[in-house]
Amino acid sequence: MRVLIADDEQNIRRTLSDLLGIDGIDATTAENGLAAQRLLGEERFDAAVLDLRMPGMDGLELLAWMRESGPQIPVIVISAHGDVQDAVTAMKRGAIDYVTKPFDPDDLQMRVRRAVEDDRLRRSVTPSPETAGERVAEDHTESRNPGMRALMAIVHKVAPSDSTVLVTGEIGTGKEVLARTIHRGSPRSGGPFVPVNLGAVPDQLLESELFGYEKGAFTGATARKPGLFETAAGGTLFLDEIGEMPLHLQVKLLRVLQDRRLQRVGGTTTIPIDVRIVAATNRDLKQAIAEGVFREDLYYRLNVIELHLPALRERPEDIAELAGVFLDRIRRRGGPDVAGIAPDAIRLLTQYRFPGNIRELENIIERAVLLADSRELGPRDFAFLGVVGPSGTEPRTVPPAAMPEGPVSLAELERVAIERALLRNEGHRERTATELGITRRTLLNKIREYEIPVP
Repeated sequence: MRVLIADDEQNIRRTLSDLLGIDGIDATTAENGLAAQRLLGEERFDAAVLDLRMPGMDGLELLAWMRESGPQIPVIVISAHGDVQDAVTAMKRGAIDYVTKPFDPDDLQMRVRRAVEDDRLRRSVTPSPETAGERVAEDHTESRNPGMRALMAIVHKVAPSDSTVLVTGEIGTGKEVLARTIHRGSPRSGGPFVPVNLGAVPDQLLESELFGYEKGAFTGATARKPGLFETAAGGTLFLDEIGEMPLHLQVKLLRVLQDRRLQRVGGTTTIPIDVRIVAATNRDLKQAIAEGVFREDLYYRLNVIELHLPALRERPEDIAELAGVFLDRIRRRGGPDVAGIAPDAIRLLTQYRFPGNIRELENIIERAVLLADSRELGPRDFAFLGVVGPSGTEPRTVPPAAMPEGPVSLAELERVAIERALLRNEGHRERTATELGITRRTLLNKIREYEIPVP
């Protein structure tokens, strides 16, 4: 962080420079407004601290120049007690804060850091006219989180190969987005990217969807139909929720991956395939292997390269940028004209745990934008999250499932037990199933059967 200090009093310049330097801030000093103007034109700074009374060009004149044609950085003005009205004028002209002499050095240091942080947050979530229509709305490529940056470095190495990739991570972390990034970075980018959610396709249809079928293979098969492996020829097939694949189809998938050939349902000949496989799951596949619901040999065939996406709560540095991306998307779709998100609101968002990860963040931003009463989203626009404020948090609370009074059925007891376990685990299906001692598929079936709302 670089800060320019402009003051005609040498002691103040030296004191502030030393103080900010102790805190790791690179401070450059100027003895008057003209010297400060020259430095602002030649070098890059993150903030400026300007004295109002300086010879040649005073703080108000320098501030006016900055707002008209100079660098658009946050400015804090320093004033004597008798200059408070001038300080208020400076605030109206674009200064973000002011302090009066004599001032507390620690307080000024805090104000400088806060000003720079607020400016960075505001820039990251406020679309500029030049880039709003061009901004790349990808959720991983520009991460500020060290773990994500290390992950993306691996992605850039892996993408040009034809190796099979297994993407793991919680629901909503952006596994399909990462798979598309891999596809775009590969020699197959000119071919199709074909996604399929294996957990959403009924078991009795999944085989024919993946591998295709011949005419007459079953009732209703009136013509030959290529499967998704053939549809993705020359490109990438994304097998999402691979952990939900039935065991009997895991055997056939393993053979296809080994032989690079398939046989349509009802067919007698084998067909060569030319496709790259990227699989994804939010399940612990090693646990699934131990439970006997996932084949170990298929796991090792898929897990040539494993990429684990961290949960959003583990990468809070990215929340501001992602919120800005989603705000841009809403604006481009013709949504309400919301210009940005206040820094205090961003701080509030970083305190929230996001059990639904990036997908939940997008929904939260859309809801806040649709219900907003002003052009900037503030903390009150996110009050529905149940977070107290930027200085502290309060877990989002959901009333626990009430135990029915009087005689109850086993089914009702089971429903209440599942609902309470889901609340304890913030909606995480894998952890809930483990706690209850059942498989994830059984849990999902019970959720549908009892129509249990998932937090």
